[in-house]
Amino acid sequence: MARRTVKQPAILVHGGCGVKRPTARQLHIIRLAVRTSYALLHRGAPALDAVEAAVVLLERSGRFNAGKGAKRQQDGIARLDASIMDGRVLSAGAVAGLEGILTPVRVARAVMEQTPHVMLVGAQARKLARRFKIEAYHFPPMSQRRSSPTMSKLGTVGAVALDRFGHVAAATSTGGIGIMLPGRVGDSPLIGAGTYADDRSGAVSMTGEGEAITRAGLAREICLLMEQGASPLQAGRLALRRMRSRIDGHAGAIILSRTGAIALLHTTPYMAAGYQAGKSEKSGDRFQTVK
Repeated sequence: MARRTVKQPAILVHGGCGVKRPTARQLHIIRLAVRTSYALLHRGAPALDAVEAAVVLLERSGRFNAGKGAKRQQDGIARLDASIMDGRVLSAGAVAGLEGILTPVRVARAVMEQTPHVMLVGAQARKLARRFKIEAYHFPPMSQRRSSPTMSKLGTVGAVALDRFGHVAAATSTGGIGIMLPGRVGDSPLIGAGTYADDRSGAVSMTGEGEAITRAGLAREICLLMEQGASPLQAGRLALRRMRSRIDGHAGAIILSRTGAIALLHTTPYMAAGYQAGKSEKSGDRFQTVK
């Protein structure tokens, strides 16, 4: 089948949403992730490579609640979750409760491409990471004070992309929330909740209250609304407002349609994010607020 060429690829990246303003350093890293991934797309790289590259950069930075910067669960251990999805044929991979690995999004991609499964958890996910020589990381001990949610400005990270051939992809990675029971898993590794991508509609990566996002199935709902004709802005507003009315949850979303239309929405005061689509580029801490 001949590939459909798109004149204008696009990349959207987020670093979490919440009540605290992101730091200048965090916004700088988001700009770097946007520009790095857009350069890949401009050269003809697939959307899947672009979202992985953006998320890996954020995981490695230590400035977000993902990868090196992950929060600890109540037993002091960092357990990481991530997912990735290719909109061409609805391929997806995810990991949850992953310990000792710096870039869990790479392990999620290995699950997608090297196994017949969608998700691996815990020790078995770590074995897969070692098999494919994905970089290990020793998380240093963290005091209870530094672990508290009031002290942290870190956030879940994610990316969505449209490549030059009309394919979309999405990826999300997180270290969880401020206070977690050991074994807690949020929305980020759950396909249809925190992450979704489909060439027939678009791509979504969520951030915010994982339990609320999961209960609402937000990423899949937004894509379904776009498939039915809603714009990214319309779809995101409808889904976030429904979540607020039914669950009273808070979230942010980066949304990209199959045609390259974009939306960056949040119900919180701030969301660290950025995008580039052709000559249009922006990064910042406030976008479309949904009431």
